[in-house]
Amino acid sequence: MRIHWDAFIAAIQERGEYPTPQEAERASRVVLALLGAHLVGEVRAELADRLPESLALILLSPLQAHEPLSPERFIRATAAWIEGATEKTATWDVSAVLSVVADVAGDDLINRTLLQLPPGYDLLFGRPQSS
Repeated sequence: MRIHWDAFIAAIQERGEYPTPQEAERASRVVLALLGAHLVGEVRAELADRLPESLALILLSPLQAHEPLSPERFIRATAAWIEGATEKTATWDVSAVLSVVADVAGDDLINRTLLQLPPGYDLLFGRPQSS
């Protein structure tokens, strides 16, 4: 079931302690664009079906990563896309967005999503896996 835009942005704003919905939206757009570049197939489509429509389109954009980014490189890429961001603030942005995405998606879909990503993304989604 698709989450409504206002509820999604409000959850990210709360989780990330952003002062405005616009800051939560900015983080969402960047993180979901980068995430979408790493996902393929049914998992990508199912995840998009759970997001607000405009953010689903960002996740489904034709941008594809040439190689999977490690969690550290994903954070650095996020920092590069957000004006004035540092790796520390980008880590905050990524965790705020991806943990809300995990809540919206549910455990089964997030587990299948994590199978498409390099090790360590479980922490970014707020779903640490036992080794």
